This record gives sequence, C-alpha cells and structure tokens, in this order.
Amino acid sequence: MYRQILVPVQRSSEVEPMLRFASMLLDADGEIRVLHVIPTTTLPEVTREWRDSVNIVVPAHETGAALDVRVDPEVRASTDVPGEILESAESHNVDAILLTLRGDRRSSRFFVGHTATGVLQHARADVLVLNRLALAAPRVPRILVPTFHDQPAPKTMMLAEAIAVRNPPAPVVALTLGSRASRATEGSGEQEETTARGIRVLHHLSLFSDVALGRRRRLPETLLQAAQRERYGLLLVGEEEHAGSALLTRRFLEELFRAAPCPVLAFRD
Repeated sequence: MYRQILVPVQRSSEVEPMLRFASMLLDADGEIRVLHVIPTTTLPEVTREWRDSVNIVVPAHETGAALDVRVDPEVRASTDVPGEILESAESHNVDAILLTLRGDRRSSRFFVGHTATGVLQHARADVLVLNRLALAAPRVPRILVPTFHDQPAPKTMMLAEAIAVRNPPAPVVALTLGSRASRATEGSGEQEETTARGIRVLHHLSLFSDVALGRRRRLPETLLQAAQRERYGLLLVGEEEHAGSALLTRRFLEELFRAAPCPVLAFRD
C-alpha cells in the first residue's frame, strides 16, 4: 500500500513490533525509515544518547533482515520532536508516518501535547497512530472500521484490507453507527461481500440513541461499545467528520487510547 513509511521510535523495545506492523502496509519494493529523535541538544547528554542509539539502529537492521524488508535507520537530535519528524517526512518524501501516542505536556512549543497529534495535524503524508495493545497483539482476529456515515472512507477500507491480507482469515467489519430514531437506518440489514483480494467484508449496523451520538465527549465510549458488540478486534478509526467537525482531535485520541481494551489504529490521510 505504501512505498516508503517513516517509523519514529522512542525506545529500543518499540523497534521490532513497529517494524512488523509497518511491514504489513509496505509495497513489495518498499522501504521503512526508522527515526529516533534525541530530545536534547545539550552536551554531554546528547553524546551519551547518541552512543545509546546503537540499541535502536542494530535491532532495526536485524528486524528488517528477518522480515526481508529494506530498513534505513536514522538518528537526529532536536528539542522539537514533532517538527523533526515532519522535517524527515518531507525531506524523504515518505507516503506514511506510523507512530505511537506519546508526548511531553510540559512543552511550551507550538506542538503542545502528544507528538502524534502534532504530526496528525500537520503532516502531508498519511498518518497512522497505534496504541500499545496493537503492538502487543500476536494476531488480528478481525478489523473493525466504525463510521458515522453509510460507508467508511474508501482509503480507510483499503488500509483495512491491506491489514486483513496479512492476517488471514480476518474479516473486515464496516460498522455503521446510526441513530435508533433515524429513518435512514430503517430496513438496513447485514450485508457481506468479498473483495478482489479475497477478503470478507461484513457490513453491520450498530444503533445508539441520538443523545449518545450527539455527545462528542462520549464518542470514544460509543465506539468502544460498538466494538464490544462485535467481540472487539483491531479498531481502525479513520478521520471523518462528526457533527460538522473533525473526529481525530487530541482529546478524542487520548480518551479512546486510554479506555480501549483492544488494539486501536487511528488513521488520517
């Protein structure tokens, strides 16, 4: 799906699971760029951190060899971590950035809060944000794609299919969250289709009250209730509008990632 993916990592323990997830989305001739940003430019701290970065560079090469994918690690030093990620993405013209939710609330710079939300707001490339459970999951039983519209966005479904191909026989569940009182949902039933790549796509409808759907602060809880009805799986939340505003805000991500008992992938193209 992607020719070049940038994977920012903070510690060595993230390298192997992040690369494995990224490899599911990589084209056959694609490349993964691993970026570690040392969050200081002060000596001797930066010298010590640079020396320790071998614990990220070496596992990146080893994991790339094991997965049979091209991996190019890079180490930079900067106090502006989101800005450095964006600069690397621009300079290497990557197609996607895959990262976890992290950040420093003490920062007084333009990018306040989580690094991931700063990147989500300003990156030109696609941005994918994983929670820790997504990195730890040994396999994906199903991919749940919730939407407040009749259908999820086409590119979100392409991403879901790419992950499903690497996790057979995981189906993709397009989960429409509708209102019990809405006439648009009357007569809607379960539907199933098979994509050209042999992936089962199930179209399910999950109904909620207008009050539940209208409370923006309750949206993470509503999504998780719908996922629970499907016995969870990888929850793939794409960027779309809800009640006239963007869904993937910092507060939404924080609350969703904090409460989710399942793997979560937030996606913005």
